[in-house]
Amino acid sequence: MALESMSDQARIWRLVASHAWRATLRWMHGGPASAFAPFNAVPARLLIAPQDLRTADPTIAVDIYAGRFVFSGHFVEAGGQSPFEVNPPSPDWARALHGFGWLRHLRAAETAMARSNARALIDEWIRLVGRRHAYAWEPGVVARRVLSWLSQSPLLLENCDRDFYRRFLKSLSRQVRFLRKTVNEAPDGQPRLLVTMAIAAASISMSGQGRFARLSQKRLDQELARQILPDGGHISRNPGAVLEILTDLLPIRQAFTSQGQPPSQAVMDAVDRMMPMIRFFRMGDGSFAHFNGMGATSGDLVATVLAYDDARGTPPADAAHSGYQRLVAADTLMVMDTGRPPPPTISQLAHAGCLSFEMSSGRNSIVVNCGVSGKGHETWRKVARSTAAHSTLEYNSTSSCRFMAGDQLTRWLGSLIVAGPTSVPVTREEDDAGIHITASHNGYAPQRVRHERSIRLARDGSVLEGCDRLEPVGTLASGDHDRYVVRFHLHPGIKASLVRGGGAVLLMCADGEAWEFTAPDAQVSLEESIYLSDVHGHRHTEQIVIHERLRHRRDVAWVFRRTATAKPQRRRGQADEDAVETLI
Repeated sequence: MALESMSDQARIWRLVASHAWRATLRWMHGGPASAFAPFNAVPARLLIAPQDLRTADPTIAVDIYAGRFVFSGHFVEAGGQSPFEVNPPSPDWARALHGFGWLRHLRAAETAMARSNARALIDEWIRLVGRRHAYAWEPGVVARRVLSWLSQSPLLLENCDRDFYRRFLKSLSRQVRFLRKTVNEAPDGQPRLLVTMAIAAASISMSGQGRFARLSQKRLDQELARQILPDGGHISRNPGAVLEILTDLLPIRQAFTSQGQPPSQAVMDAVDRMMPMIRFFRMGDGSFAHFNGMGATSGDLVATVLAYDDARGTPPADAAHSGYQRLVAADTLMVMDTGRPPPPTISQLAHAGCLSFEMSSGRNSIVVNCGVSGKGHETWRKVARSTAAHSTLEYNSTSSCRFMAGDQLTRWLGSLIVAGPTSVPVTREEDDAGIHITASHNGYAPQRVRHERSIRLARDGSVLEGCDRLEPVGTLASGDHDRYVVRFHLHPGIKASLVRGGGAVLLMCADGEAWEFTAPDAQVSLEESIYLSDVHGHRHTEQIVIHERLRHRRDVAWVFRRTATAKPQRRRGQADEDAVETLI
């Protein structure tokens, strides 16, 4: 969306100036040019290799040996060239390549060929990219590479010759120096926290670090205290950030313990706060709710991280600091976004989904948001971030947040949120009848309306009823600009059909469970939608849509009601027939 005010423009130019200054400092104080510093002490050896918790697939090692690299939905065949010399199909592909997370697949292969291939690729990178590259020397990419090289060092260094060992440690120490000198200039949010974790991991893993280990742990404590909110969420409001941070932090915690240096209380507290949030964001099918940059969920990784949860703390119901509400009744679960967008400097992945929700019943995901595409395509990224890609109300075909526009600006800073809801009051009440949430936001204040959503989940989980209301704030503009749409995106596993002459929608789950959607006095329709966050790629699905005009009505009431429970012992067709019988 184009910028609409002078204050937006002033905010953008302040961000541009800050970005340019940080980039200059990275080059002057710690960029690849620091390799030419007069004193570059190289550690004598590695003491420990932090564990990599991410799932590895040994079959991918065969593709890598053949020069085939698949990252961020893009396939590249090097064709005899070094992968570090090919033209990358996208920035995300290049960052994945230079982050070296794929080394874990070579290690999982457990073959001499995979070991030899890994060393050859490391040597190629040192020779071709070890001092200067557009993507390889971004702080977040360097940090990911340092963690990957450390965790996969047994693959690389076991029975290697002395010269390779020396080249490897020299390059690794150069990258760690780069991170130490530029940590303050790293992009705020998760990238900066990743840098601090990489520094801490290197300081405990390499010999001769001494005071660096103490200083790195102190800096890590400070960054965790700043970025991990009291309820365990991350300041970016991305549910996936919690999982990613724990995946890197847990091995670092273990590495400190293994070296006889107990992890700090700040690290322990951060882990204890984040673990319940892993459960908070999990829907009935095990996937994370799709808010603010969350894409497909790695079920294996979630299970691995949760295995470290000794306390097994109960997830909070009201994550007010993170800006989410969780409603649970029997087998029905709903998670709702009730927060403001994060600060502009860490909003590159945030969405305009205020007051959207996801709902599941048992293992059936029913209402979803579109999620994030794994293909890394900018067009899909813009679509995913819009209000229309979320199960909430959209006013006048605009999003509740305004995103930075302009190719040059977005190349520098990313598509930041420059304006959005600044007030999102929430009330929560629980009684014998169920759980009631009322929240509103002023994201449409420039258009002089306020959106309020009221939701009640029955105590037995069989009914979810809500009402979306638009309240005018001041005098509305004249003309045709008063249209609004209420959307409920459906999971691809749901079979939806209009019944009762178009007055209701029957929602059939794969196991025979059935739900009915109604909206009294409103015209309900089914339209096409797309689910972007499926592990197998994009999937076509449907959405329930209600079109209205503010001049005609200011509120839309709606109800999801369970009409048939799962009957796995019966054939699917019979369950469909039984559910339709009750609705026609």
